[in-house]
Amino acid sequence: MILKSANPLIILVSTWLVAGCASISTDMQARPVQVAIAPAQSGIIARTAARFADAAHPDQSGFHLLDANADALNWRLALIDSAESSLDLMYYLWYGDEAGQLLLKHVIRAAERGVEVRLLVDDLILIGNDKGLVALDRHPHIQLAIFNPKRQRKLGRALEFIGRFGELNTRMHNKLVVADNHAAIIGGRNIGNHYFGLDEKYNFADLDVIGFGPVAQQSSELFDHFWNSDWTVPAAQLPARVTADEAREEFEKLRNQLKSSEVLVGFPVEPRDWSAEIGELTPKLRPGSSEVVFDHFIDGKLQQAMRHPLGEAMDAAEKRIDIVNAYIIPGQNFIDGAASLSNRGVDITILTNSLESHDVPAVNSHYKKWRKPLLDAGARLFEFRADPEIKKQVDTPPVVSGFSGLHSKAFVVDGRTVFIGSMNFDPRSADINSEMGVLIDSPGLGQDAQELISRYTAPQNAWQVTQSPDGVLTWISDEASVTRQPARSSWQRGLDALFRLLPTSQL
Repeated sequence: MILKSANPLIILVSTWLVAGCASISTDMQARPVQVAIAPAQSGIIARTAARFADAAHPDQSGFHLLDANADALNWRLALIDSAESSLDLMYYLWYGDEAGQLLLKHVIRAAERGVEVRLLVDDLILIGNDKGLVALDRHPHIQLAIFNPKRQRKLGRALEFIGRFGELNTRMHNKLVVADNHAAIIGGRNIGNHYFGLDEKYNFADLDVIGFGPVAQQSSELFDHFWNSDWTVPAAQLPARVTADEAREEFEKLRNQLKSSEVLVGFPVEPRDWSAEIGELTPKLRPGSSEVVFDHFIDGKLQQAMRHPLGEAMDAAEKRIDIVNAYIIPGQNFIDGAASLSNRGVDITILTNSLESHDVPAVNSHYKKWRKPLLDAGARLFEFRADPEIKKQVDTPPVVSGFSGLHSKAFVVDGRTVFIGSMNFDPRSADINSEMGVLIDSPGLGQDAQELISRYTAPQNAWQVTQSPDGVLTWISDEASVTRQPARSSWQRGLDALFRLLPTSQL
């Protein structure tokens, strides 16, 4: 989704401005192909992967769901702080709020102790921060690159967007951390307060998976593919200059800002030893084989490659499919597939956002016409509540937000095959953006994910949408039964009606 008008990161300080009518040269120099550093031979991450390989099949990885927002932030910090040789991070959005600053500071600290860092971020919210990007890239152990940047970095951006709309409309929606080429975090979370329970307006219920083992090397192949693509531009080629003194000054400003943060009281501002937590996690890891799936570049063009493997995984269902996806605009092919599965006796459960839990009413505007077709196809349909009982794990103390929204993108087939990734079930994800995720064959993880979705669809956390014989929709929770889609305000209902005028493909 292209969303958010929040305080954009990045990456160091939003007060840096680009001077002059600067632009990126279209005459790009050829870059040498670069691949991930070989898996580390020492450190707690390498030892954990080796210990798991000894206890399970060597071709399997060990997986654990990251459901609670505080856990998701802590495990990112744990991998960053524990890395010995390499860190590769790729993200669609990286905000300049407390969560973004905290993770960035820990990445810088890792580089200061000699860890080789590659950071790849989509350009969507980076404009106006070129000096910060260049300063970060100047660190001897940090390489920073930007996906699909605007060439005009100050003036002329609007005209460029019109002239290159098709190209600039394509964004890298991927979210990935790989540490020491032995561990990876894959899922739906971007980097920002909303994704870790730290925003006072609203926070997301989201889902990642952490894996130790071959899944990390599979993820590195994905990272290398994007890092070496023609769509990626090194920060060093940005038209900005920064002195060493300026860089040191801004790093110091970042450190001081975090010292006074009230929302980060539960997280370490400075790196620390996570050996105890990693040791406690190891026996909980679920063994499974994995396939990291992602959209590819072929001859310089992005080829959407996600629908086929995900479709195959769902078509293989024999008993049940449990789907949680934040932004659904299904289309007739999806409806036909669901009907075919239902006719074979497969139970289908779908959880998505309600209007009241939505951060993007425009998506609901185009989803709502598909409620009845989904129900007619035999699916059980649930919509997330803005005031769920699980809000206590969506919000991270001391934060208490105004409402909760759903941001997860996952499904489980027959309690065994699990998909977790970045892909929404909408036209933008299917046809425009780059997406990624991991398919995992693991009965243990499948049971965990199935139980999680069942908890999310419980009446204290979601509305069940039902249809009467005469076609009247009803939303049912443990507190109410209504025949009008739940909303937080009349203003939200108005936006929902207005956004029906937008083309579906541009949401």
